[in-house]
Amino acid sequence: MSKRSDIAADEGRLLVQGPDRPGIVATVSAVLRDVGANIVALDQHSTDPEGGRFYQRTVFHLPHLSSMAAQLESRCAERIGADLGMEWQLVESHRPKRVALLASKGDHCLLDLLWRQRRGELPMTVPMVISNHADLAEDVRQFAVPYFHIPVTADTKGDAEARQLELLRGNVDLVVLARYMQILSPAFLRQVGVPVINIHHSFLPAFIGAAPYERAKERGVKLVGATAHYVTEDLDMGPIIEQDVVRVAHDDSVSELRRLGADVERQVLSRAVLWHCEDRIMRHGSTTVVF
Repeated sequence: MSKRSDIAADEGRLLVQGPDRPGIVATVSAVLRDVGANIVALDQHSTDPEGGRFYQRTVFHLPHLSSMAAQLESRCAERIGADLGMEWQLVESHRPKRVALLASKGDHCLLDLLWRQRRGELPMTVPMVISNHADLAEDVRQFAVPYFHIPVTADTKGDAEARQLELLRGNVDLVVLARYMQILSPAFLRQVGVPVINIHHSFLPAFIGAAPYERAKERGVKLVGATAHYVTEDLDMGPIIEQDVVRVAHDDSVSELRRLGADVERQVLSRAVLWHCEDRIMRHGSTTVVF
């Protein structure tokens, strides 16, 4: 996966997936060629050449892409959608994703994403941070990002989510739970209208609930890790985007396990957000293909 910060205004991405069959690559290439586009990168994967599912991410250069987009979309709908029966998505690469960050009291993932975005490492804008606590407001203010404090209790959860949806709907392309310690309701997930990415430690499902690092220490775990996944109505069971681990030793304290866990959470979440913002992740059911 290449790292690029100089995305040209005329660069586009075409994502295609569906039942595998002969001629998909040729058809996608012909569609781009017919409008004058030049393919600069192409990744593809088939789960099985006979009856499998095919995934392709194509990066191309097309002069005056913005004005040509409608024509290209029409050709994609006809040749890729109707003729091949494939799902497709066309993206203008230079347009950064609008990403809302939700957090609680833990700051390590939230501040890391804001820092990386400010440094230009993540191709996104952050229109808002939403938190159920006010603790991180001053830290976020240093990044000139609006901070919305919306308390959540068992009695106010419905009203709180309604307020969150008012802020989010139509204003963001992605929601990231940067250690947001509230379970999103099925109704929220159905109404938010954009993907939601979550990060959590890798002890699940062994150590569910409070004090997982204490219990991990008691059990003598040798690996601490993190998992980033898309959020679905099945708690912590959504399609996995990225995972990583770090080795720990018998003499590491609980606080050291937490520090190592926070480090790996930052890395895993930032990679997941980067890959989403670069349109490298293709979802199907409970799985993902990451190019």
